[in-house]
Amino acid sequence: MPDTNIISEKPININELRKELEKIRARDKDLNFRAMRTEEYLQSFADLKDSEKLFKEIDELKVPRLRDQHIVKIIDVLPTTLDDIKTVLKAYPITVTNDNLKKIVEVVNKYVESK
Repeated sequence: MPDTNIISEKPININELRKELEKIRARDKDLNFRAMRTEEYLQSFADLKDSEKLFKEIDELKVPRLRDQHIVKIIDVLPTTLDDIKTVLKAYPITVTNDNLKKIVEVVNKYVESK
């Protein structure tokens, strides 16, 4: 097996993954078994068109300690209530104020309603 070097790591949301799989399918014509199963899953759940704009809007809120990986997870789950976003962020060792959580939910709700 050839040696692989990781050049960089960047979290991507499921909508970006879907676009990447489309590029791979166009390049290779066929996907392997795992990629095909992933594509089936993404067709069922990845239906947000403006994920880049949503990422940018959440990032522009300048919530302290909220990193790219947290924003990506928020975009994947699309929490629409305060309890939902608290549940999503419980998996990470960060604390976010209720005011900031409300701001994030408001931004997410704009995109969920326009879906």
